Amino acid sequence: MDTLNHYRQIIEKILSDYASIPYAYGDIETETVFDRDRDHYLLMNVGWDSRRVHGALVHLDIRDGKVWVQRDGTERGIAYDLEDAGIPKSQIVLGFHEPAVRPYTGFAVA
Repeated sequence: MDTLNHYRQIIEKILSDYASIPYAYGDIETETVFDRDRDHYLLMNVGWDSRRVHGALVHLDIRDGKVWVQRDGTERGIAYDLEDAGIPKSQIVLGFHEPAVRPYTGFAVA
């Protein structure tokens, strides 16, 4: 299996596992959005909890063979889940950090 498809499978499994965890309160669903053609992957919260809830909990992209974490609303950090599943730190970019900070994260710069 080529690396790109392997990364896609890892991302989809991790996000699907997160989506299977029921929300603790409110009428909120967690949905996955996978765009394999453009390599965009989202974990969305949608519903109501005394107000409208709608937004990305996690946003991942694959760019130039690396996994970019654009948004991470998980407690532990989705990058650690990606690493535990077999994606090397050198292939994970914490895109939510400004470029000047990335060299100090222990993950890829870009």
